[in-house]
Amino acid sequence: MHKFSVSVVREFEADSAEEAALLMYQYLTREPAPLSYTVSDETKDITSLTLDREKADEFASVDHTADPGNW
Repeated sequence: MHKFSVSVVREFEADSAEEAALLMYQYLTREPAPLSYTVSDETKDITSLTLDREKADEFASVDHTADPGNW
């Protein structure tokens, strides 16, 4: 299995880094999950992608820990 770093970028106007982080936290708890991501792998290859909301919601509804490939 590979390791990936997934980032979500959202710009906020704030008086401090902590306030910006708190605004991001607030956004994540009140809004639907973001669909645009930047993903980097072990080789530092960076990919930007946008998910389809319907397909992402369908994937999220399935328990992928039951997949024997994850054991």
